[in-house]
Amino acid sequence: MTDEKRSVTIEQIGSPIGRRRDQEETLKGLGLNKLHRRRVLEDTPAVRGMIRKVRHLVMVIDES
Repeated sequence: MTDEKRSVTIEQIGSPIGRRRDQEETLKGLGLNKLHRRRVLEDTPAVRGMIRKVRHLVMVIDES
């Protein structure tokens, strides 16, 4: 059995301007604060929930 951690790469494609405050805070929690910024995050249920909440503002680039 391997302890290899799964990761997900996301890119911000939408602006939080005019969105609800919690959506803006979720983007900040994901480490995104400017358009086209990418982050590689550990693939956990919490991160998946955050991505789902702002799915209209981010794009999943790679899942590995």
